[in-house]
Amino acid sequence: ILALCRHLRQASQQLRANDFCLDQLIGFDLHGKTVGIVGVGRIGGVLARILHGFGCQLLGVDVQPNPDLTAQYGLRYVSLPELCAQSDILSVHTPLPAKTHHLLNDQGLGQMKRGVLLVNTGRGGVLDTEAALRALDSGQLGYLGLDVYEHEKGLFFGNHSTEPLRDPLYARLLTYPNVFLTGHQAYLTREALTTIADDVVASLDAWGQGQPALHQL
Repeated sequence: ILALCRHLRQASQQLRANDFCLDQLIGFDLHGKTVGIVGVGRIGGVLARILHGFGCQLLGVDVQPNPDLTAQYGLRYVSLPELCAQSDILSVHTPLPAKTHHLLNDQGLGQMKRGVLLVNTGRGGVLDTEAALRALDSGQLGYLGLDVYEHEKGLFFGNHSTEPLRDPLYARLLTYPNVFLTGHQAYLTREALTTIADDVVASLDAWGQGQPALHQL
């Protein structure tokens, strides 16, 4: 969200080209903006706390509303169409069961404010990429940030630098100055990897001792 609203990709590219003009780099403040969180689980709840600190108004969509988030951060649970219509920024954190596949499609994107900022760090298939490209072309979608991509299988997590890019949709995404892409690395910190490793070891120890694991499904 911060990289997009302050045009950090364009700023970095200009700087490397010795272009220090600021005319095309005017961003916007997060304070006072309405942010819709699609999927307000553990990660969405943490995002609510962070955005509350920026002074944002918070909306949420989730199958299990958390009253604590409403009490602490003023997050208001609404329907998805209402969230789309009212939000200046949307952040997606929902998983991908069948019912959320292409949850954000032409209809959903069309319900959003013109020029909206949309970030998806949940699952790639929640967003219809072709619909997103149409919305970018029309200006309906003002900014798009993706850490996940619906056709990422066989593309992400590998070095393809010596190969031609065979995905035309992904190739088009790379051409937009208002699109910021990362390769499914939102989770990738030393602390997170340490926690994952510790949880795996603890689960193996618990099973070895005939005890239920802390994160057993």
